[in-house]
Amino acid sequence: MSDAARSRSKATLPLPAPSDRFDVPRHVAIIMDGNGRWAAARGLPRVEGHRRGVEALRRTVRAAADLGISVLTIFSFSSENWSRPLAEINDLLGLLRRFIRNDLADLHRSNVRVRIIGERDDLDRDILLLLQEAEDLTRGNDGLTLVVAFNYGARQEIAHAARRVAIEVAQGRLAVDDVSAELLARYFHAPDIPDPDVIIRTSGEQRLSNFLLWQAAYSELVFVPINWPDFDRAALEGVIAEYRRRERRFGGLIAQTGS
Repeated sequence: MSDAARSRSKATLPLPAPSDRFDVPRHVAIIMDGNGRWAAARGLPRVEGHRRGVEALRRTVRAAADLGISVLTIFSFSSENWSRPLAEINDLLGLLRRFIRNDLADLHRSNVRVRIIGERDDLDRDILLLLQEAEDLTRGNDGLTLVVAFNYGARQEIAHAARRVAIEVAQGRLAVDDVSAELLARYFHAPDIPDPDVIIRTSGEQRLSNFLLWQAAYSELVFVPINWPDFDRAALEGVIAEYRRRERRFGGLIAQTGS
């Protein structure tokens, strides 16, 4: 066994026996962290870590569809990522362009629907058109929904929703007493998508980093100690097994089973 394979086998959460059948969460969200650390540990440039991260994303999309997950949300580029060095931003955007151009047809053939969440103002026109093309081409698909959080920040999403509600109130279309948590959520980027059942973060870091803060209120959080380029189907199955071992109470006393 190679060193990389050995490290993955140690880091992956325990799997159920091969004959076991277990329900899967309806919605899985992933903070794909550790590309740079993966590359640094191998003496490679950071862009190589990001490139290998795209390969891990391809594996994970296939695995999610095979396992019966309905929604897979990935944190591809945060609103804070613009503060990174310009060369790295250009590398990341270049990978996004290549992923959509090279993989969109395969996603469409696989009946995957692509949704984009995040702010679109001030994006380069070619990036904006690619995001729109991905959504338009796959709009009629009813298999796995792949939600791509691009130029996304949870605080910004909440503030944007609050501004829209404030405008509705100021213009007399809403009464102050009508404002509730449920109403505010209708103004989010994708209000029809269910909240994630489980949120995964790779690399061992244990924080949400401004990702789906509102939607994560009752999500199970699983922090996996492997870097994103090493994430694979076995790692995803391990997370699902961990999810199934937990009791979801949603603030109550009686545990509720997974979706």
